[in-house]
Amino acid sequence: MNMKPAKAEIQTEGAQRVQPLNISSPSLIEDIAAAARFVRRHVIASIYHAGSGHPGGALSCADILACLYGAELNLWPDSIHDPHRDRFVLSKGHAAPALYAVAAHYGFCDAKDALNLRKLNSPYQGHPHVKDLPWAETSTGSLGQGFSVALGMAMGLKLQHSTARVYALLGDGEMQEGEVWEAAMCAAHHKLDNLCVLVDYNKMQSDDRNENIMGLEPLAAKLRAFNWAVAEIDGHDIKAILSGLHRAAATFEKPAALICHTVKGKGVPYMENLPQWHGSVKLTRQQAEDALAALDATLWEIKELLDGQKS
Repeated sequence: MNMKPAKAEIQTEGAQRVQPLNISSPSLIEDIAAAARFVRRHVIASIYHAGSGHPGGALSCADILACLYGAELNLWPDSIHDPHRDRFVLSKGHAAPALYAVAAHYGFCDAKDALNLRKLNSPYQGHPHVKDLPWAETSTGSLGQGFSVALGMAMGLKLQHSTARVYALLGDGEMQEGEVWEAAMCAAHHKLDNLCVLVDYNKMQSDDRNENIMGLEPLAAKLRAFNWAVAEIDGHDIKAILSGLHRAAATFEKPAALICHTVKGKGVPYMENLPQWHGSVKLTRQQAEDALAALDATLWEIKELLDGQKS
Protein backbone atom coordinates (compact mmCIF):
# COMPACT_ATOMS: atom_id res chain seq x y z
CA MET A 1 0.00 0.00 0.00
CA ASN A 2 1.39 3.42 -0.92
CA MET A 3 1.45 5.77 2.03
CA LYS A 4 1.16 9.48 1.33
CA PRO A 5 3.89 11.65 2.85
CA ALA A 6 3.10 14.29 5.45
CA LYS A 7 2.35 17.70 4.01
CA ALA A 8 3.93 20.69 5.70
CA GLU A 9 0.63 22.56 5.63
CA ILE A 10 -0.30 22.84 9.29
CA GLN A 11 0.41 26.37 10.44
CA THR A 12 3.07 27.15 13.04
CA GLU A 13 2.07 30.61 14.19
CA GLY A 14 1.35 29.47 17.74
CA ALA A 15 4.49 27.38 18.10
CA GLN A 16 5.59 29.14 21.29
CA ARG A 17 2.66 27.46 23.06
CA VAL A 18 4.07 23.98 22.45
CA GLN A 19 6.69 22.25 24.57
CA PRO A 20 9.63 20.97 22.48
CA LEU A 21 9.57 17.24 21.79
CA ASN A 22 12.51 15.26 20.48
CA ILE A 23 10.52 13.12 18.09
CA SER A 24 13.73 11.63 16.68
CA SER A 25 14.80 10.17 20.02
CA PRO A 26 15.46 6.43 19.44
CA SER A 27 14.37 5.61 22.98
CA LEU A 28 11.05 7.45 22.55
CA ILE A 29 10.38 5.79 19.21
CA GLU A 30 11.17 2.34 20.62
CA ASP A 31 9.06 2.91 23.74
CA ILE A 32 6.07 3.84 21.60
CA ALA A 33 6.68 0.94 19.21
CA ALA A 34 6.69 -1.40 22.22
CA ALA A 35 3.42 0.13 23.41
CA ALA A 36 1.85 -0.42 19.99
CA ARG A 37 2.98 -4.07 20.01
CA PHE A 38 1.43 -4.50 23.44
CA VAL A 39 -1.82 -2.92 22.22
CA ARG A 40 -2.09 -5.23 19.20
CA ARG A 41 -1.42 -8.37 21.23
CA HIS A 42 -3.85 -7.35 23.95
CA VAL A 43 -6.52 -6.58 21.33
CA ILE A 44 -6.24 -10.09 19.87
CA ALA A 45 -6.34 -11.74 23.29
CA SER A 46 -9.31 -9.73 24.56
CA ILE A 47 -11.36 -10.38 21.41
CA TYR A 48 -10.48 -14.08 21.62
CA HIS A 49 -11.71 -14.26 25.23
CA ALA A 50 -14.84 -12.24 24.42
CA GLY A 51 -15.83 -14.42 21.49
CA SER A 52 -16.60 -11.28 19.48
CA GLY A 53 -15.21 -7.86 18.71
CA HIS A 54 -13.72 -5.56 16.10
CA PRO A 55 -10.10 -6.49 15.42
CA GLY A 56 -9.57 -4.73 12.08
CA GLY A 57 -10.03 -1.14 13.19
CA ALA A 58 -8.51 -1.75 16.62
CA LEU A 59 -5.29 -3.00 15.03
CA SER A 60 -5.15 -0.16 12.51
CA CYS A 61 -5.17 2.57 15.19
CA ALA A 62 -2.68 1.00 17.62
CA ASP A 63 0.26 3.19 16.57
CA ILE A 64 -1.86 6.34 16.76
CA LEU A 65 -3.06 5.54 20.29
CA ALA A 66 0.45 4.64 21.42
CA CYS A 67 1.74 8.01 20.19
CA LEU A 68 -1.08 9.91 21.88
CA TYR A 69 -0.75 8.25 25.26
CA GLY A 70 3.00 7.74 25.09
CA ALA A 71 4.07 11.23 24.11
CA GLU A 72 1.34 13.73 23.30
CA LEU A 73 -1.42 13.78 25.90
CA ASN A 74 -0.98 15.82 29.06
CA LEU A 75 -2.70 13.01 30.93
CA TRP A 76 -1.60 10.48 33.54
CA PRO A 77 -3.46 8.00 35.77
CA ASP A 78 -3.30 10.39 38.73
CA SER A 79 -4.55 13.38 36.69
CA ILE A 80 -7.83 12.02 35.31
CA HIS A 81 -9.83 14.53 37.37
CA ASP A 82 -7.50 17.48 36.79
CA PRO A 83 -9.48 20.19 34.94
CA HIS A 84 -6.31 21.17 33.08
CA ARG A 85 -5.72 17.69 31.63
CA ASP A 86 -5.89 17.00 27.91
CA ARG A 87 -8.95 15.08 26.73
CA PHE A 88 -9.08 12.11 24.36
CA VAL A 89 -12.30 10.85 22.77
CA LEU A 90 -12.43 7.55 20.90
CA SER A 91 -15.21 8.51 18.52
CA LYS A 92 -14.87 5.19 16.69
CA GLY A 93 -16.02 3.46 19.84
CA HIS A 94 -15.96 -0.06 18.39
CA ALA A 95 -12.13 0.12 18.61
CA ALA A 96 -12.53 0.00 22.41
CA PRO A 97 -10.21 -3.05 22.79
CA ALA A 98 -7.34 -0.85 21.56
CA LEU A 99 -8.28 1.92 24.00
CA TYR A 100 -8.40 -0.53 26.91
CA ALA A 101 -5.05 -1.97 25.86
CA VAL A 102 -3.24 1.37 25.61
CA ALA A 103 -4.78 2.43 28.93
CA ALA A 104 -3.50 -0.78 30.52
CA HIS A 105 -0.02 -0.26 29.10
CA TYR A 106 0.21 3.25 30.56
CA GLY A 107 -1.20 2.36 33.96
CA PHE A 108 -4.81 3.55 33.80
CA CYS A 109 -6.15 0.04 34.41
CA ASP A 110 -4.99 -3.54 35.00
CA ALA A 111 -3.93 -5.44 31.88
CA LYS A 112 -5.51 -8.74 32.94
CA ASP A 113 -8.73 -7.05 34.01
CA ALA A 114 -8.92 -5.42 30.60
CA LEU A 115 -8.96 -8.85 28.95
CA ASN A 116 -12.54 -9.22 30.24
CA LEU A 117 -13.95 -7.58 27.14
CA ARG A 118 -17.73 -7.72 26.70
CA LYS A 119 -18.20 -9.93 29.76
CA LEU A 120 -21.26 -9.62 31.99
CA ASN A 121 -20.69 -6.99 34.69
CA SER A 122 -17.29 -6.11 33.26
CA PRO A 123 -16.52 -2.38 32.87
CA TYR A 124 -14.73 -3.23 29.61
CA GLN A 125 -17.70 -3.36 27.30
CA GLY A 126 -17.74 -3.41 23.50
CA HIS A 127 -17.82 0.40 23.49
CA PRO A 128 -16.36 2.69 26.18
CA HIS A 129 -18.73 3.66 28.99
CA VAL A 130 -17.88 6.76 30.98
CA LYS A 131 -19.57 5.62 34.21
CA ASP A 132 -17.65 2.34 34.24
CA LEU A 133 -14.21 3.76 33.44
CA PRO A 134 -13.20 6.99 35.16
CA TRP A 135 -10.46 7.65 32.59
CA ALA A 136 -12.88 7.40 29.63
CA GLU A 137 -13.95 10.96 28.82
CA THR A 138 -17.29 9.97 27.31
CA SER A 139 -19.32 7.00 26.14
CA THR A 140 -19.07 6.40 22.40
CA GLY A 141 -20.58 4.00 19.92
CA SER A 142 -23.06 5.87 17.76
CA LEU A 143 -20.70 7.06 15.06
CA GLY A 144 -20.19 10.80 14.78
CA GLN A 145 -21.32 11.59 18.30
CA GLY A 146 -17.89 11.31 19.87
CA PHE A 147 -16.62 14.04 17.58
CA SER A 148 -19.49 16.30 18.69
CA VAL A 149 -18.64 15.68 22.34
CA ALA A 150 -14.99 16.49 21.65
CA LEU A 151 -16.12 19.70 19.95
CA GLY A 152 -18.10 20.68 23.04
CA MET A 153 -15.12 19.96 25.29
CA ALA A 154 -12.86 22.13 23.14
CA MET A 155 -15.37 24.99 23.17
CA GLY A 156 -15.73 24.76 26.95
CA LEU A 157 -11.98 24.76 27.51
CA LYS A 158 -11.65 27.82 25.25
CA LEU A 159 -14.26 29.68 27.29
CA GLN A 160 -12.30 28.83 30.44
CA HIS A 161 -9.05 30.04 28.85
CA SER A 162 -7.56 26.62 29.54
CA THR A 163 -4.36 25.43 27.89
CA ALA A 164 -5.72 21.85 27.72
CA ARG A 165 -6.21 20.27 24.32
CA VAL A 166 -8.80 17.84 22.95
CA TYR A 167 -8.06 14.94 20.62
CA ALA A 168 -10.63 12.77 18.85
CA LEU A 169 -10.00 9.62 16.82
CA LEU A 170 -12.52 9.01 14.04
CA GLY A 171 -12.98 6.09 11.69
CA ASP A 172 -13.11 6.80 7.98
CA GLY A 173 -16.50 5.13 7.60
CA GLU A 174 -17.62 7.42 10.42
CA MET A 175 -16.80 10.39 8.18
CA GLN A 176 -19.93 9.53 6.18
CA GLU A 177 -22.10 10.77 9.04
CA GLY A 178 -23.65 14.22 8.56
CA GLU A 179 -23.05 15.05 12.21
CA VAL A 180 -19.30 14.92 11.55
CA TRP A 181 -19.50 17.71 8.99
CA GLU A 182 -21.74 19.87 11.19
CA ALA A 183 -19.11 19.56 13.93
CA ALA A 184 -16.31 20.30 11.46
CA MET A 185 -18.08 23.48 10.35
CA CYS A 186 -18.69 24.58 13.95
CA ALA A 187 -15.08 23.93 15.03
CA ALA A 188 -13.70 26.06 12.22
CA HIS A 189 -16.21 28.86 12.85
CA HIS A 190 -15.10 29.07 16.48
CA LYS A 191 -11.38 28.80 15.56
CA LEU A 192 -10.85 25.89 17.91
CA ASP A 193 -7.09 25.52 17.64
CA ASN A 194 -7.20 23.38 20.81
CA LEU A 195 -8.95 20.60 18.86
CA CYS A 196 -7.16 17.90 16.86
CA VAL A 197 -9.02 15.21 14.93
CA LEU A 198 -7.22 12.10 13.75
CA VAL A 199 -8.84 9.99 11.04
CA ASP A 200 -7.95 6.29 11.02
CA TYR A 201 -8.06 6.14 7.23
CA ASN A 202 -7.84 2.40 6.53
CA LYS A 203 -10.22 2.72 3.55
CA MET A 204 -12.65 0.07 4.84
CA GLN A 205 -15.79 -0.13 6.93
CA SER A 206 -18.19 -2.77 8.14
CA ASP A 207 -19.19 -4.38 4.85
CA ASP A 208 -16.81 -3.26 2.13
CA ARG A 209 -14.35 -0.62 0.99
CA ASN A 210 -15.46 2.94 1.66
CA GLU A 211 -15.32 3.79 -2.03
CA ASN A 212 -17.95 1.13 -2.75
CA ILE A 213 -20.33 2.34 -0.04
CA MET A 214 -19.92 6.12 0.03
CA GLY A 215 -16.68 7.59 -1.23
CA LEU A 216 -14.87 10.14 0.94
CA GLU A 217 -12.40 11.58 -1.54
CA PRO A 218 -11.17 14.22 -1.82
CA LEU A 219 -11.17 14.03 1.99
CA ALA A 220 -8.29 16.40 2.66
CA ALA A 221 -9.68 19.01 0.24
CA LYS A 222 -13.09 18.82 1.91
CA LEU A 223 -11.62 19.49 5.34
CA ARG A 224 -9.52 22.34 3.97
CA ALA A 225 -12.66 23.81 2.42
CA PHE A 226 -14.17 23.78 5.91
CA ASN A 227 -11.16 25.89 6.99
CA TRP A 228 -9.26 23.17 8.84
CA ALA A 229 -5.47 22.82 8.88
CA VAL A 230 -4.84 19.40 7.35
CA ALA A 231 -1.91 17.01 7.04
CA GLU A 232 -1.80 13.50 5.58
CA ILE A 233 0.58 11.06 7.24
CA ASP A 234 1.49 7.39 7.43
CA GLY A 235 -0.55 6.24 10.41
CA HIS A 236 1.94 3.46 11.18
CA ASP A 237 5.06 5.65 11.11
CA ILE A 238 5.62 6.70 14.72
CA LYS A 239 7.92 9.58 13.89
CA ALA A 240 5.42 10.89 11.31
CA ILE A 241 2.55 10.67 13.80
CA LEU A 242 4.52 12.49 16.49
CA SER A 243 5.58 15.16 14.02
CA GLY A 244 1.99 15.60 12.84
CA LEU A 245 0.72 15.92 16.41
CA HIS A 246 3.45 18.42 17.26
CA ARG A 247 2.57 20.60 14.27
CA ALA A 248 -1.15 20.31 15.03
CA ALA A 249 -0.52 21.61 18.55
CA ALA A 250 1.27 24.61 17.03
CA THR A 251 -1.62 25.52 14.72
CA PHE A 252 -3.14 28.94 15.33
CA GLU A 253 -6.84 29.84 15.04
CA LYS A 254 -7.82 26.67 13.16
CA PRO A 255 -8.72 23.16 14.25
CA ALA A 256 -6.27 20.55 12.97
CA ALA A 257 -6.94 17.26 11.21
CA LEU A 258 -4.44 14.46 10.70
CA ILE A 259 -5.53 12.03 8.00
CA CYS A 260 -3.67 8.90 9.05
CA HIS A 261 -3.30 6.40 6.19
CA THR A 262 -3.48 2.99 7.83
CA VAL A 263 -3.99 -0.70 7.06
CA LYS A 264 -7.05 -2.49 8.38
CA GLY A 265 -5.91 -5.37 10.59
CA LYS A 266 -2.32 -4.08 10.65
CA GLY A 267 0.21 -6.64 11.89
CA VAL A 268 -1.87 -9.77 11.30
CA PRO A 269 -1.36 -10.91 7.67
CA TYR A 270 -4.57 -12.91 7.37
CA MET A 271 -6.59 -9.87 8.50
CA GLU A 272 -4.87 -7.07 6.63
CA ASN A 273 -6.95 -5.15 4.09
CA LEU A 274 -9.93 -7.50 4.39
CA PRO A 275 -13.25 -5.89 5.40
CA GLN A 276 -14.59 -9.16 6.86
CA TRP A 277 -12.27 -8.61 9.82
CA HIS A 278 -13.93 -5.31 10.68
CA GLY A 279 -16.09 -6.70 13.45
CA SER A 280 -18.58 -9.18 14.87
CA VAL A 281 -15.98 -11.93 14.52
CA LYS A 282 -15.09 -14.86 16.74
CA LEU A 283 -11.44 -15.89 16.85
CA THR A 284 -10.63 -19.57 17.14
CA ARG A 285 -7.74 -20.63 19.33
CA GLN A 286 -5.62 -21.30 16.25
CA GLN A 287 -6.45 -17.93 14.71
CA ALA A 288 -5.57 -16.18 17.95
CA GLU A 289 -2.29 -18.06 18.24
CA ASP A 290 -1.41 -17.32 14.60
CA ALA A 291 -2.21 -13.64 15.08
CA LEU A 292 -0.09 -13.36 18.23
CA ALA A 293 2.78 -15.20 16.57
CA ALA A 294 2.61 -12.72 13.67
CA LEU A 295 2.87 -9.97 16.27
CA ASP A 296 6.13 -11.52 17.53
CA ALA A 297 4.72 -12.85 20.78
CA THR A 298 6.72 -15.70 22.29
CA LEU A 299 5.14 -19.06 23.05
CA TRP A 300 5.11 -18.14 26.74
CA GLU A 301 3.45 -14.80 25.99
CA ILE A 302 0.84 -16.48 23.79
CA LYS A 303 -0.01 -18.96 26.54
CA GLU A 304 -0.15 -16.22 29.17
CA LEU A 305 -2.46 -14.05 27.03
CA LEU A 306 -4.81 -16.85 26.00
CA ASP A 307 -4.81 -18.94 29.19
CA GLY A 308 -4.06 -16.41 31.92
CA GLN A 309 -7.24 -14.37 31.73
CA LYS A 310 -8.87 -13.30 34.99
CA SER A 311 -12.42 -14.57 35.42
